[in-house]
Amino acid sequence: MGNLGKTFKRFLSNKNTVTILAVILGVVVLYVGYSYRVKQAVTPQSIPVAKQAIGSRTTITADMLEYVEVSSSFISKSPNLITSANKLIGKKINVGSKVPKHGVFYTEQVVDAKELPDSAFADIPDGYTVFNLKVNNTLTYGNSIYPGNYIDLYLKGKDDSRKEIFVKFITSIQVLDAKDSSGRHVFDGTENAGTADVLLFAVPDDLFELLTKAQQIGFELHPVPRNNSYTSNPGETEVNSEYMRDIINSKAAVIPTN
Repeated sequence: MGNLGKTFKRFLSNKNTVTILAVILGVVVLYVGYSYRVKQAVTPQSIPVAKQAIGSRTTITADMLEYVEVSSSFISKSPNLITSANKLIGKKINVGSKVPKHGVFYTEQVVDAKELPDSAFADIPDGYTVFNLKVNNTLTYGNSIYPGNYIDLYLKGKDDSRKEIFVKFITSIQVLDAKDSSGRHVFDGTENAGTADVLLFAVPDDLFELLTKAQQIGFELHPVPRNNSYTSNPGETEVNSEYMRDIINSKAAVIPTN
């Protein structure tokens, strides 16, 4: 036993032996570490993806999700990737975002409902008011008037002699948004657009008052779409018929502002 101990000590005291052992130990450590990293990189992990296209402002529900397996390396390279359904269900898709069918979710795309602004009202300039116009599928030409379009508004009704009036009233007015009867944005990027129940416009305060008066005294407002050039090169939003402006104002009381 004593001789064996002496032999082992001499073995360890040999510099060449120590070097060889150090090299072997280093190789083992490197191999184990490399194997662990490779295993971690290729080990699949299940993450939620969109089962259908999900548009802006939509509430995410469990039946909108399905699951796919991706490598851990994909997840590590995408720090903003959402990997848990618990962080999605009940949340909403942020304004300006949409998730395509089979698409993954990122943190900047998903918000709580209370954090979600109404995009229709977010950038209205000072001195402007939102005017909403009740419409149906016929008035929107089969749901063909989209947010961002510049259109004209025509006035329909009767004059004092009971003659029919149909005249271009407002030119080059931009559609701010289209909402259905439940207040949902119709054209939100999903595959199935609803039917517009109201069109929204941001107009100067004086024009808002004029349009409201026109409706209150019985005139109908009809949206009339124009071509792409009309939208690409919009003119000034203005009253096209001073004659009809005068008629409307003559039938409405003037309320002092102070």
